[in-house]
Amino acid sequence: MTEHPNAARLSAGYAAFAAGDLAVLNDLFAEDIEWHEAGRHQLSGDYHGRDAVFGFLGKLMEITEGTFRADVHAILADDEHGVALVYLSASKGGRSIEVNDVHVAHMRGGKIVEFWDASAQQDVLDELLG
Repeated sequence: MTEHPNAARLSAGYAAFAAGDLAVLNDLFAEDIEWHEAGRHQLSGDYHGRDAVFGFLGKLMEITEGTFRADVHAILADDEHGVALVYLSASKGGRSIEVNDVHVAHMRGGKIVEFWDASAQQDVLDELLG
């Protein structure tokens, strides 16, 4: 069975994020992307538009002192959706966390138009991110 094009797009996006390649992410995110960040921390909430999402990601890296990582376990996709099972790790002030997370993307034309984040240990993320 061949990989769905949206699975390949998401996989390339995670690799680009890990490499700091914003050009690939710029192409992956729709200009009017809606990003929903779960939790009760300072970055929780909704982000509207590509610039706001890049601002969120920059702040995430700043808070975690550049240590935030999302290692992909699996990506499942069809014509309209992609789901990534990821293992998040980050550190801040000498404290490190590792949690399982699920990312759900609504996709149109190979671009993410809406994104949801769901953590198996939201309280751990909330505590680290403040």
